[in-house]
Amino acid sequence: MANRAHLRIWTRDFSEATMIPEFARFLTTAPLSASQTAFTELHVQPVDSTETAVAQWDLRDQGYGPPEVAALAAQHLNADTAYIVGANWDIWLFDMETLKWRKEPQPLTLTCHGPLYDDGIGTTSGHLAADLGFEHFFTGHGGLLAPAAASNPFGSSDHPLEHTFRQWMSASGNLKEYHAKTRENIQQLFNWVEAIEATLPVERSELSSEGEENFEARLDAILARR
Repeated sequence: MANRAHLRIWTRDFSEATMIPEFARFLTTAPLSASQTAFTELHVQPVDSTETAVAQWDLRDQGYGPPEVAALAAQHLNADTAYIVGANWDIWLFDMETLKWRKEPQPLTLTCHGPLYDDGIGTTSGHLAADLGFEHFFTGHGGLLAPAAASNPFGSSDHPLEHTFRQWMSASGNLKEYHAKTRENIQQLFNWVEAIEATLPVERSELSSEGEENFEARLDAILARR
């Protein structure tokens, strides 16, 4: 199963009183898809992930922005609750089978962890968090880009798709385009983090993934390479 990437944000003086207004401001920064500019769903999750949602809304075709989503969330204001919002953002994707690029909407999940939710999981998982999608959107496949900084440097699997991919990327023009498109994804992510830091009282932020020991360092290395 492909590894996923995450953004975590901690704000100063985060509390039950500030969490919904800060979540609304977080939502205003989200780089939503050009073709899907509204949020798609909201789940209000009490206590922890094993409990049944106390409320959920399908927001597709509703045109809801941050104020409307925050107003719904505020109906269930509790310190032991998480608020989970669905959206889409535009990401460059490389199709391993067709060896073609396409830019299209991909799911983006945005979460606010109440201070008491899941025994205070927000202290480690972020007061505000985003599931960014697959790690390879930002690192490329198999450590091909900036391999010296990769936790999983490119291997030598004989899988037919990987063999074709390696052959395709042996052409400098193809590798250059692969690097450029991946850098665009990274730059969009970094621009978003900057927007968050300009909008919220951020104490610290963290980019991480399931497959990289230091995801941020890997992204920096890919951006730095020309």
